[in-house]
Amino acid sequence: MSTTLLTTPVAVGPIRRRVRRVVAATLAGLTTVSLCLMGIAFALLSESINDTVDFTGCGTGELVDPTGEMPPIAELIEDQVRIAAIIVRVGQDMNVPPRGWVIAVATALQESRLQNLPHLGEANDHDSIGVFQQRPSQGWGTPEQLADPAYQARKFYEKLLTIPGWESLPLTVAAQRVQVSAFPDAYAKHEPLATKVVDALTGGAGRAAGAEAALRCAAGSEISAAGWTVPVHGPVVSGFRTPQRPSHHGVDIAVPHGTPIRAASAGMVIVAICNASLYGQAYSCDVDGSPQVLGCGWYVDIMHAGRVITRYCHLQSRPLVSVGDYVAAGDLIGYSGSSGNSSGPHLHFEVHINGDRGPTGAVNPVTYMNQVGAPLGEAV
Repeated sequence: MSTTLLTTPVAVGPIRRRVRRVVAATLAGLTTVSLCLMGIAFALLSESINDTVDFTGCGTGELVDPTGEMPPIAELIEDQVRIAAIIVRVGQDMNVPPRGWVIAVATALQESRLQNLPHLGEANDHDSIGVFQQRPSQGWGTPEQLADPAYQARKFYEKLLTIPGWESLPLTVAAQRVQVSAFPDAYAKHEPLATKVVDALTGGAGRAAGAEAALRCAAGSEISAAGWTVPVHGPVVSGFRTPQRPSHHGVDIAVPHGTPIRAASAGMVIVAICNASLYGQAYSCDVDGSPQVLGCGWYVDIMHAGRVITRYCHLQSRPLVSVGDYVAAGDLIGYSGSSGNSSGPHLHFEVHINGDRGPTGAVNPVTYMNQVGAPLGEAV
């Protein structure tokens, strides 16, 4: 149904107080507020909403050949792309999902700009060397071993795979857990280029090889290499700004009452409130709404990397998250319902760019979610 928000959201019932979660994965003591600032500083995952990238990680395509011809990438020279190819191939050989390749390449971009650096003398950070600037004194290996980009990539992946839930963490957090950098926020800015590099090398990171990747897909693991997942599984029954509904700034996904709704990507909750009224009076979001009721019902807005915002409307009860909470991709944020301006149970899902939560910031969720490797259900 229409999800035009009220000018002043109506809070029905007391807003529960929560202890805001601090991400255990940060080690450096980053708070949820720090993570919010990090996320806002991220670049958009792609340069254009019209670019199409497949990051599902469920394919069985060819392995990357680091000795072969390298695809041209404007920001990099051939030697840098070749080192990235080594990193990706090691990840493939280890059956690391494509999300790990993006994290690894972004980390190497920050640490060395994809160059196999020797010890730089007084300009060096302690005894750091190589593509990932790993230190012999910290147990990463001997100087001779660390001079091999493939060895460093393997050591990076081995530590990454020990981090619980690494695939759903923001890239900065996952990379920091591995590298323990003095500048943890610095990794974030390299995510767009890293995704571009991985896609160019693999012809679409969704065509990754490896038995583990196949098993993960069969088991329903659906965090894409770009760090996104679908909020619910169901058909799209009403599209984005159709001729019949030009002011419909999202899509409606048909699901039964009580269907779990998941955060589409890691980020910070910026709205979690009831938004409903009838004839100018506050209306409860704890009951089904109707076409006459105005507002989004119980709804949640999440700010993601690159100031991308996702919106989840018509929840059946108070969201399970509060403003200021950090969520990982796939975290449960509430259950589907029919609160607010709704004629039946469904999830109204919106995507906004550039931090603009209004109609001018809204983009087609079907296009965007295809782009980040988490396609929504088929339209009916």
